[in-house]
Amino acid sequence: MTEPSADGPPDGLSPAELRMWNAFRNGSTFDLSDPDPLRNDPFSPHPWGPERQVRADIVALLLLDGPPPHPGRVAALKLRGVQITGTLKLAGGTVGPYVELHSCRFDSEILMPEAHVTTLRMVSCLLPKLEAARLRTEGDLHLPRCRVEHGIRLTDAQIGTDLLINQIQVRPDRRGRAITADGLSVAQDLQAELIQTFGEFSLRGAKIGVSLSLRGSRLRAAAERRALNAPQLTVERTLYLTGAWVSAATGDPGATPPYGVIHSGARRGTRLQPFECHGGVRLDDGRFGDAIDLHRARLLMNTGEELSLRRIVTPELRFNGERPEEGRVVLNGAKVVTLVDLAASWPGPGGLAMGGFVYENLVPIDSFPLARRLEWVESATPEYSPEPYERLATVLRNSGEDADAREVLLAKQRRRRETLPLAGKLWGHIQDLTVAYGYRPGRAALWMAVLWAASALAFAQAEPKPFKPGEHPDFNAALYALDLLVPVINLGQEGYWKLAGHWQWTAAGLILLGWILATTVAAGATRLLSRG
Repeated sequence: MTEPSADGPPDGLSPAELRMWNAFRNGSTFDLSDPDPLRNDPFSPHPWGPERQVRADIVALLLLDGPPPHPGRVAALKLRGVQITGTLKLAGGTVGPYVELHSCRFDSEILMPEAHVTTLRMVSCLLPKLEAARLRTEGDLHLPRCRVEHGIRLTDAQIGTDLLINQIQVRPDRRGRAITADGLSVAQDLQAELIQTFGEFSLRGAKIGVSLSLRGSRLRAAAERRALNAPQLTVERTLYLTGAWVSAATGDPGATPPYGVIHSGARRGTRLQPFECHGGVRLDDGRFGDAIDLHRARLLMNTGEELSLRRIVTPELRFNGERPEEGRVVLNGAKVVTLVDLAASWPGPGGLAMGGFVYENLVPIDSFPLARRLEWVESATPEYSPEPYERLATVLRNSGEDADAREVLLAKQRRRRETLPLAGKLWGHIQDLTVAYGYRPGRAALWMAVLWAASALAFAQAEPKPFKPGEHPDFNAALYALDLLVPVINLGQEGYWKLAGHWQWTAAGLILLGWILATTVAAGATRLLSRG
């Protein structure tokens, strides 16, 4: 093959390549599709003949150093139903023409690390592998409905507008990674709806300018890796790990979302395909401008795997997916303004960790009674920790639910009592029985009233003798009982009368009970003042 002249193609081109060359100069679509749909599917095992094949070297020549367009036309590579043979090598090159490939086959990998392109669209194409580390695009990178057999690498790639990989199917590389996009930068949206990955989807340190959508996608871990590994991910708006209402009635059944997906809710003839994740998810240290949405998400984890949300920062966390049967949900150090949750979505004891989890508002979906909320805190604290109880009480108090806040703090004291030695437990039970650790002060008044009434009736039968005849007030059984019961305060009865026999023990018991009640009330008042 010789170099092309200024206007003519190089020598040695096949008839198909010559037609592709001319179509490039016209900016028209070069279509080699077969009229038989069964022979036109790029994913079918049926081989395509040589009449549908072009060499990757000729494609690279057109993209990197192609001929000028015909007058009045814009050069572009638009292929449909074409098989590209050999390795397409664009590494480090600058691709100026617009590129759009539909239903094409590549029999070898595409190499374009450090390449610079304008807009690249490959739709419903079969690719063995895509190597595009440090790729830069001025416009979009679209790979919808493609199938990639040995992984995609977009490490440190920079996408000028949108990255669209909806409905893609990607199998892992030798390291168990399906999509490696660490350090990826996308100026606008990353749409990955209804995708299927059979290895790790890695987005470590990636930055998304608008939203990241994984609606209806199914991620599967491989080779002991996570299904989604995205620590230090930055999404300026919302991360969607939600379901998608799929309907053939909304357009072409094979259409790329959003044309084949309904986001607004169920309609007649639709079905919900939830976001489904087989394996661990890591979003540690992520920053999300609007929300993380897990509506109806299905997390299928094994023992030892986690949905890790350590130290994330987001205005809203919507945790209302299906309850994980195994694995853990970890919220340690996370900071959320509003937690929107569903009681049935949280895992049971041992499946939740939220040490240092800070949230300011609770917006439960459906019924979430306080008893269930206390179970939620208890499941996150197999060993006693006061912080989750205090955080919940603060949030409830700030929302005007003071009674519920007191119940939470009472539950905290009861959990703490379990960690104390025997003497501390006994004293704790006394405080709980008498005044509920100060969180139910009305109970102390009731005990005082009962003891006062009972002791007043008893001392009315005592007929005590004065210590100093002629120097004593008249005996008043009710005032005498109250003088014994209330410490410190002197009502002018206790020091003037002498009791004998069992009445001395009765008086001593009443004084002891009075001190116990007074001490517990003081302890409760101290807690109330410290909270204030």
